[in-house]
Amino acid sequence: MEPYLIITNLNDFIFCPRSIYFHNLYGQYSTKTYHRKPQIAGLIAHRTVDEGTYSTKLDQITGLRVYSERYRLCGVIDLYDRKKKALIERKREIKVIYPGYRYQLYAQYYCLLEMGYEVSSLALHSLVDNQRYPIPIPDNETLQEFEDLLRQMRAYDLHAPYKPNREKCLTCIYSHLCDYSLAD
Repeated sequence: MEPYLIITNLNDFIFCPRSIYFHNLYGQYSTKTYHRKPQIAGLIAHRTVDEGTYSTKLDQITGLRVYSERYRLCGVIDLYDRKKKALIERKREIKVIYPGYRYQLYAQYYCLLEMGYEVSSLALHSLVDNQRYPIPIPDNETLQEFEDLLRQMRAYDLHAPYKPNREKCLTCIYSHLCDYSLAD
């Protein structure tokens, strides 16, 4: 049986598959040893969801643990509005809608559907500028891309040849640990 993938790792995998290894390696240590300002700001911005203090409205579910047996996924959603049947993934600041953001949202969507929730809309929400970005419900082509990503993640070999991306290496919090890093 395949192990469950953690939903947040979808975004991490697209950023750099090797970052998941380092994240797990350092997961038992204090994040103060490797987090930089953007990660610290993101954690602070996400605190209200993590602590369940974001909203007292009964229609809004925050911090719900979700899973999918079909896709072998698990994670936590930021916000589900029962009245609007809307799933919202909050990010501290969105300058670009990266594919990893969308796949994270799709994973949450499929988990919620499998758990019996109705979802009629998806959105990313940027906290810094209070902007909301609607994301289309996945169609068949998007579903295929999503499933391909899950297959790639499950088949990934840390020791296989790897071609790093300099721009990503420059912003990676693990660049100083990675033998493939192109950061100076």
